[in-house]
Amino acid sequence: MATLAPSLPAAVPARSALSLGVDQPLRGIGLVVLSTVFLSTSDATAKYLAGSLPAIEIAWLRYSGFLAVMLAAAVLGAATRRGRSPFRSARPGLQLLRGVALVASALFFLAGLRTLPVAEATAISFVSPIFVTALSIPFLGESVGRRRWIAALVGLVGVLIILRPGSSAFQVTALLPVASALFWALALVATRKINGYDAPQVTMTWSALIGFVLLSCLVPGVWTAPSLKEVAIGAAIGLISTTGHWIVTIAYRHAPASTLVPFSYTQIVWAALIGAVAFGSVPDVYVGVGVLVIAASGLYTAHRERVRGLRRG
Repeated sequence: MATLAPSLPAAVPARSALSLGVDQPLRGIGLVVLSTVFLSTSDATAKYLAGSLPAIEIAWLRYSGFLAVMLAAAVLGAATRRGRSPFRSARPGLQLLRGVALVASALFFLAGLRTLPVAEATAISFVSPIFVTALSIPFLGESVGRRRWIAALVGLVGVLIILRPGSSAFQVTALLPVASALFWALALVATRKINGYDAPQVTMTWSALIGFVLLSCLVPGVWTAPSLKEVAIGAAIGLISTTGHWIVTIAYRHAPASTLVPFSYTQIVWAALIGAVAFGSVPDVYVGVGVLVIAASGLYTAHRERVRGLRRG
């Protein structure tokens, strides 16, 4: 699945920490770091499958596990009669847009993993705050100041350092994580518009259903009969990535985004370590410099979001 975006998790209300009146930053930080271990492991496992299965099929296997988890949660919730139905949304159109965007993000990222090292694909996908900045204008009606645009351009420079267009090291497939980041940003913007209307479990259940249905329509055209081992690995990807995102949801209930965002970048570190151990791929100096530039851009963008939030408050 696509990586954890360093701006806002997929199904966490922006004001969750404040609304609960809970401020436990150390617990939140620990949970975010733990979530990056799960998400990096999920990406590395997906790369393993990418050598033998099409991206659409891997995504379908992943969403099958995702849906199984969410349906189990729905049944458990119904049995205990806690909360409203996770299938009822106050913003179904936005949920559909978000679900389709997440599927597109996952497919582009998985396609990139076929040829790119996990760390490089992860680092490039962390450029999503640039797209969030741009999409916030037409979709959220936000005014983006000069400082945020400069930060976005700095992040773009970091991506160019990693991609090195025009050099012999450039790969066209390296643009796939960029496309993944664009759709992930679209999903984040949709999430912001959904906040306050649908609970996190509703959003995640809709994402699982939409993704599974959409991919079930696409997968027959590329179907490659998987072995039992590959089916098990695909199901594991779904469970691992869903666990990772669920941990993120819990983390953002203990501390504000401005506190937790810096620690989401540890996912790149885990991706590099797992990639080195599992695939023998060690990032070069260009990837390292590009990561630092992208991280600086993302952290400054998060800082500006915090400043704007304080001013609104």
